[in-house]
Amino acid sequence: MIPIVTPEEMGAVDAAAPEPVEVLIDRAGREVARVALTMLGAPYGRVVTIVAGGGNNGADGRTAGTYLARRGVQVHLVDASSCPPVLPPSDLVIDAAFGTGYRAGPARRWVAPDVVPTSRRGAPVSVLAVDIPSGVDALTGAGGSGVLPADRTVTFQALKPGLVFGAGARLAGDVEVVDIGLDVSRADQYLVEAHDAEAWWPARAADAHKWQGAVRIVAGSPGMVGAGRLCAEAAARSGAGLVSLSAPGADVDARSEIIQHRLDASDVAGAVLADLDRFGALVVGPGLGRDDEVMTAVRSLIAEAAVPLVIDGDGLFATAWSDDSAATLLRSRGLPTVLTPHDGEYALLTGERPGPDRVAAARALSVELSSTVLLKGPTTVVASPDGSVLVVDHGDERLATAGSGDVLAGMIGAALAAGAPPERAAAAAAWFHADAARRGPRHGLVAGDIVDLLPITRSDRR
Repeated sequence: MIPIVTPEEMGAVDAAAPEPVEVLIDRAGREVARVALTMLGAPYGRVVTIVAGGGNNGADGRTAGTYLARRGVQVHLVDASSCPPVLPPSDLVIDAAFGTGYRAGPARRWVAPDVVPTSRRGAPVSVLAVDIPSGVDALTGAGGSGVLPADRTVTFQALKPGLVFGAGARLAGDVEVVDIGLDVSRADQYLVEAHDAEAWWPARAADAHKWQGAVRIVAGSPGMVGAGRLCAEAAARSGAGLVSLSAPGADVDARSEIIQHRLDASDVAGAVLADLDRFGALVVGPGLGRDDEVMTAVRSLIAEAAVPLVIDGDGLFATAWSDDSAATLLRSRGLPTVLTPHDGEYALLTGERPGPDRVAAARALSVELSSTVLLKGPTTVVASPDGSVLVVDHGDERLATAGSGDVLAGMIGAALAAGAPPERAAAAAAWFHADAARRGPRHGLVAGDIVDLLPITRSDRR
């Protein structure tokens, strides 16, 4: 995992450092120079323009310039406060203007994308940002039109939220976190990497049987049976030994390996609870529809299910529109519960959509409902009631397809049923969900393709 710290937290980390600030700036400048030399390929005869502000970010840039000059690089130093609209021709621009101290507001157009200089060889100039591209809000990732997109960003000791959320995730280019000796061990946000997801996904024992890690799913309805099918098949493809699926009032033609029980809408809770103790987890909600009778039954099922639970889609609607509050319903469970809202479902639960700080939004809902919250988006946030956060930025536009969320719900159910803690089950499922989609075509991928690709992405990580 890679730690993520807010600008305020990073300020406290800097202040607590035992070394003088001059030592930290020297280390940071050395690292910026190292990456710049890698981007240049060879130092002699190369020209670098450094746009430097007045704070520590600017000092990092100036120090980098000193080290580059020693290696034979011609350095143009430009003051950010009087930056010309067109920079001198160069091979590389180092953006050390504002750093993490910038807050979203009127764009500070120190250089606009349409006047970026070309190099002396006629090729586009590469851009290296120091800590974060200037003009990007380091807390939210918001960025105005005056931000100069970076090819690479060097950030110190930990990621900043603005590098993985919003426009900042795109504007930062390739991000490298470098160690300059600061202590970020108290971070409570982390970016999930491939090896984390692999380590967290439960492995089946050699002597396992089908009821170990079995998943019960209540999903689908007349006209929406596909949601249940995708959810169940994803759970099976993610390692569940047995999957049992029911769609109230409908028959689902899922794979023959999926056990299917028809449920009367009037007896959803009773029928599912009768043998639920045989299962390791329950998934409820995808494609259930919003019939009053079914929603009432779902609320009863959520309250009485004595197994780990994933609530997705229309299950979230049932929770939000309970006669009792969602908090009353969920806090009384006392068992692992994972909620998987997108922004609209988040608004159902809270009355408003998430704000620019998506980590704060997910945390607040997790604490309020005593549940693990997986807030979907281009960057996924998994928040736990204790305030800890896991972030997954592995996905791309291929996941923006109907049924993708149903697949994710089934995957989380499989991990929970196998004994994974809820926050790790949700984060690892989100990572493998994204990885499976990445293995499919850039255009035309459908949710069923993700299901088919799940065994491949898991096998390749063994």
